[in-house]
Amino acid sequence: MTVPRTDPPPVTPPPLFDLAVVAGVGLIGGSVALGLRQRFLARRVVGLDASMDVLREAEALGVVDEVRASPGEWLREADLVVLAAPMRALEGLARDLAPYLNPAALVTDVGSVKGNIAAEMERLGVRQFVPGHPMAGSERGGVSHARAALLENAVWVLTPTDHTPLTALSRARMLVEHLGAAPVVMPPSAHDDLVATVSHLPYLASLALTHMVARDERLSLLAAGGFRDLTRVASGDPRMSRDMVVENRAALRGALERFRKQLERLEADLDDPEELLAAAHEGKRTRDSLPVVRRSLLPQKHDLVVAVPDRPNQIGAVTQALGAAGVNIKDIEVLAIREEGGALRLGLESPEEVGRAAALLRATGFEVRGRS
Repeated sequence: MTVPRTDPPPVTPPPLFDLAVVAGVGLIGGSVALGLRQRFLARRVVGLDASMDVLREAEALGVVDEVRASPGEWLREADLVVLAAPMRALEGLARDLAPYLNPAALVTDVGSVKGNIAAEMERLGVRQFVPGHPMAGSERGGVSHARAALLENAVWVLTPTDHTPLTALSRARMLVEHLGAAPVVMPPSAHDDLVATVSHLPYLASLALTHMVARDERLSLLAAGGFRDLTRVASGDPRMSRDMVVENRAALRGALERFRKQLERLEADLDDPEELLAAAHEGKRTRDSLPVVRRSLLPQKHDLVVAVPDRPNQIGAVTQALGAAGVNIKDIEVLAIREEGGALRLGLESPEEVGRAAALLRATGFEVRGRS
C-alpha cells in the first residue's frame, strides 16, 4: 500500500519585532502599522495616540492590534518604536516617550525635517535612534486613508548622526526594505537642504499660484488640468503643511532665494526666444528623466496577504487551494522573503472574494491578513 506523502503544515514566518509601537496613527503612521502587520514583520502592533477617536478608528480598520492613549511602563516591552506625530508635536512626543523606552529598542521617526528631532533625541540620550523620512504621502490625510502600499517603492531617507550605532542603522535599513521601500542614507542637514527644494519650496509655490487664482475669479474659469497638477500639493492638510515648512525655514529661505534667481533668469529670457527655448529643452529633459514611483496597482480593499514558510511549492499550495474553490486571483506579488519565510499579496476581484479566500486558506493552515 502506498502511503501518501504529507507536507508539514504551513507556519507563519518569525517576525522581525515582537512588539512594535507606532506613536501617531495618521496617514503615514497608519501605513507603517499596516505594513508591519500585513507583512508579518511584528508579532503585535500597538497604536499610541492622544486622540481616542483616532485609536478607535485604527482598531476598527485593523490597522493595529491594540491601542494605547498614553505612554507608560508598558513601552519597555517594545523593540521597535516609530514616532509618527505631526512635525510640531514630534519633539514633545519624544520627550514624553523617552523615560519609558527600552534602551535596546530601535527607535525611528517619519518626520519631513530631520535636524531638530535628531538633536533632541541625542539630548534625551536615546542611543538607538535613527531619524527617517519616507518620501510618500497623499492629499488625503488620516488613518482611514492609510495603506501599506503607500510606502512601496518609495525612497525612505535615513539620516544617522555621528553618534548613531551602526547596528541601529542596519536594523533601520532592514525595516525599510521589508516594508517595500528603498533606503537612502545621508546626514540630517543634507536631507533638510534637499527637501527644502524638492518638497517645501513646491508647496509655497503652489500656495502663491492658488492665491493668485483666488483673487481673480476669471482665472478660476481657465485653471484646468495643468494648473491643478502643478498646484496639487496645496490640497494637503494646511496645519501640517504649515508646520513642515516652518520647521525647515532656514533651509527653505535658501531655496527661495535660488528660486527667485531662476524666475529672474526666465523673465530675462522672455526677450531672447533662443535662450528661452534652451531653458525649455533643459526643463523637459529634467522632467522626463525623473523616476516614476510605481505604487501597488491593487486596491487595498481587495488585497489578501498570506504568510508562507520558506519551503518548496508553497505558492503552488496557495494558488491550487484557491483555484480548486473557484477563487480568481487577479494579481499576485511576492513580498520580501526572510530566512524562514515571507508573504504573498493576492489581488482578488472583490471584498467578498477576500473573505472567502481568507476562510479557505485558514482552513488549509495558512495565516492570512487582509483589509476589506
